[in-house]
Amino acid sequence: MPPASTEASTIALDAAAPSPSSPAAVSPTPVSPDRLTPGGPGYRRMSFALFSAGIATFALLYSTQALLPSVSASFGATAGQASWTVSAATGALALCVLPLSALSERFGRRQMMTASLSVAVVIGLLVPFAPSLGWLIALRAVQGAALAGLPASAMAYLAEEVRPKALVAAIGLFVAGNSIGGMSGRILSGWVAQLWGWRVALGAIGLLAVVCAAVFHFMIPKARHFSPASLNPKALAKTVTGHLANPLLRRLYAIGALFMTVFGAVYTVIGYRLVEEPFNLPQGIVGSIFLVYLVGTVSSAAAGRLVARLGRRGALYLAVSTTAAGLLLSLADQLTAVLAGLVLITAGFFAGHAVASSSVSRTATSGRAQASALYQSAYYLGSSAGGTLGAVAFHAGGWAGTVVLGVLAILGVLSITVFGSRAARTERLRAA
Repeated sequence: MPPASTEASTIALDAAAPSPSSPAAVSPTPVSPDRLTPGGPGYRRMSFALFSAGIATFALLYSTQALLPSVSASFGATAGQASWTVSAATGALALCVLPLSALSERFGRRQMMTASLSVAVVIGLLVPFAPSLGWLIALRAVQGAALAGLPASAMAYLAEEVRPKALVAAIGLFVAGNSIGGMSGRILSGWVAQLWGWRVALGAIGLLAVVCAAVFHFMIPKARHFSPASLNPKALAKTVTGHLANPLLRRLYAIGALFMTVFGAVYTVIGYRLVEEPFNLPQGIVGSIFLVYLVGTVSSAAAGRLVARLGRRGALYLAVSTTAAGLLLSLADQLTAVLAGLVLITAGFFAGHAVASSSVSRTATSGRAQASALYQSAYYLGSSAGGTLGAVAFHAGGWAGTVVLGVLAILGVLSITVFGSRAARTERLRAA
């Protein structure tokens, strides 16, 4: 998940208002005096522990993204081949989110988070020693699969252990950890790679994750309100099938995937463009480009106000327009224009993602945890596809090829939104 992603808050809403028919939804827990609250014992430890876990998770997940030009040069690989070091991790995470969130219902949130983070950190220490590109991609896939156990389990843990009035603040710290981890990991790796090479940069990310994992392990309070549930694959399959049969949910999943296709393509390839003519930027400066992600924090927060003013589809139309304008502006060969284009792309993406992900919660009347997990799967599959296809398009047609891919994905979002508007209008006319 890009760092400022709002999907964590979507899961949190689901966790706070579970559906009794959902086999993997968070069990409703009555408010009790020993639940964590700001100023109370254990709350600060819990917040710092999950903040650290968020940093480790997203620093590891996107650790190679800012280093792709160096990885390509080291292994003599094309942009498309090197991009699999990112796509393999996000794709494996997408495939494992749903089953690992279900397993956390049986074995516990804290246990799942600890096991996931531990495996991911161990792999992170092995990644710098990958002898070939194939080994690097394989290790990254295992790492992504391990990391899939963290986001949903963290949100469920918070919903069960924290008092409802303090839940938003607790979630905010975890999301902040995601944001800081994803952004700082890219920036750190970029500057370290410039000085000592990409392998040392990945080692630095691995050591950062070790520290964060140790903090998490020693500070996370024991779960007091978790009740193990038996695994029911048939019920889970029924819930998932029901969500996939819902036309509106399918459209929302597709919108999330297409928006992330654009974002994944742009930020996977932008490093290749900026180290080449006419920019010739050093690796450290290229890594610092990811500071633009901070724009996403602002646009995600503004999404609620946009929906209140323009409606859900109006907000999506604005997000589509902003992203498309950014893609076209980035075609210029002036660095200021490229940076302005990245700002618009980032703002449009995060606004659109916030609208789509929050709409999933409102649309699913039961099995909300599974509905959000399916959105995450679609979202990260879009990231995986965008990273690889964007790199292939760049290899074939330069930055213009990547922009064409992005525009096609945005046109897909526009088409889905227009179709949804017409379908809603038809339903209203029938009801009248």
